[in-house]
Amino acid sequence: MLNKSIKELSSLLNKKQISSVDLVNETYSQIEKFDSKLHSFITVKDKSVTLKEAEEKDKNRKSDSSVVFGLPFAVKDAYVTKDLRTTAGSKLLENFNSPYNATVVEKIIKAGGILIGKNNMDNWGHGASNENTNYEIPHNPWDMERITGGSSGGSAVSVSTRMVPFAVGEDTGGSIRNPSSMCNISGLKVTYGRVSRYGAIAYASSLDTVGPMAKSVEDLSYLLEIMAGHDDHDATSSRLPVEKYSQYLGDSIKGEIIGLPKEFLEKGLDPEIKKTVLTATKVFEKLGAKIIEVSLPHFIYGISIYYLIALSETSSNLGRYDSFRYGDKRELFSNETVRRILLGTYALSSGYADKLYKKAQKLRTILIQEYDQALKKCDVLLSPVTPSLPSKIGEMISDPLKNLLEDLYTGTVNLVGAPALVIPAGFSENNLPIGLQIVGKKFGEGELFQLGYSYQQETDWHKKLPIILK
Repeated sequence: MLNKSIKELSSLLNKKQISSVDLVNETYSQIEKFDSKLHSFITVKDKSVTLKEAEEKDKNRKSDSSVVFGLPFAVKDAYVTKDLRTTAGSKLLENFNSPYNATVVEKIIKAGGILIGKNNMDNWGHGASNENTNYEIPHNPWDMERITGGSSGGSAVSVSTRMVPFAVGEDTGGSIRNPSSMCNISGLKVTYGRVSRYGAIAYASSLDTVGPMAKSVEDLSYLLEIMAGHDDHDATSSRLPVEKYSQYLGDSIKGEIIGLPKEFLEKGLDPEIKKTVLTATKVFEKLGAKIIEVSLPHFIYGISIYYLIALSETSSNLGRYDSFRYGDKRELFSNETVRRILLGTYALSSGYADKLYKKAQKLRTILIQEYDQALKKCDVLLSPVTPSLPSKIGEMISDPLKNLLEDLYTGTVNLVGAPALVIPAGFSENNLPIGLQIVGKKFGEGELFQLGYSYQQETDWHKKLPIILK
């Protein structure tokens, strides 16, 4: 049942052909069958408690209930939850229980969603492979020896293996898009401010975004309708009205202009990924879109700008975690987290802040202007997601620079605050998933859904299942 779309599941529930109890039982069955090997969850709610919630949903279902009413879901462990511990992937918060739910969690629960558990992640969001978790390292269901991508790797695995119909990830520099690409699911990085960050454990506050991860673009559109909107608890959340994003599905993309930045296809990109991106352009052309070349001259500085700002902000944000407030020692920070705190503190220190942090902020403004100029020539930008295929577990964690470079194509999008959609677009010769990134104008998520849905109607990459399920 969990291989069906959110809309299909909702329809079956409304017709009483299946029940929420059925879905919850299947969810726990999948978790019990696979998660001891995959480690996509850090915490799973007690099944007896969840089944009682499902029984209540079955009794109280109405004809106009939300599309997620009675559906199980999971959230990245970066979001605080009242009834489940929140760790942010770190042993420092191993016993932390929040007195409230994050806004995004509260919205889905009020819409009728049933929270199943908290997904594994790089601690504090620090990583592109999910190997920096202080818990068991998640394994990619397409190749158990390889990484899932990070930092929302556990969320991607839980959706890819149909443990849950959807999950909520968090994206600071590619943390939704990177694992979505590596695990063959669809993921959305929203416009900064489109979804409330209240209750999300901060990595870099000016870059963090809250977004859905699901099997298809169609599912993402329904989820964003629930998740988006202004929140009085988050001063950075937008007051713009929430659109009916699912209405964009099925609209023709004839006449759409897609920009392909020439800098995105230069040295450093895996040949199989480059081939996949260029093949995808042919699909869009067949559907009536026009492909043009654009340029982002300062893109080459993007990863440096991103990490100077992100690490400066995380060194400030992590200052609150001490034994007075949380009861655990700062020695529990991982090597990667310590490295990022030190680099960020250095960039903010007296004598270096002007040279490093403030200069990065000026370059960020230039990058925003370049993206704006490029998007005046076209409707969206097309790009790779990561420069390389999923590496084997152990390779990236021993090479910190390679870890940072995984955000090459995704980090700049967070710097400019634009939305980006990742969809499955093919496989390597070794059957490793390859995703495609579509970057839109600010608050242009609807157009991204329109293009992504059209692509998924023409292809079936998103329907492919990991070998572990066969």
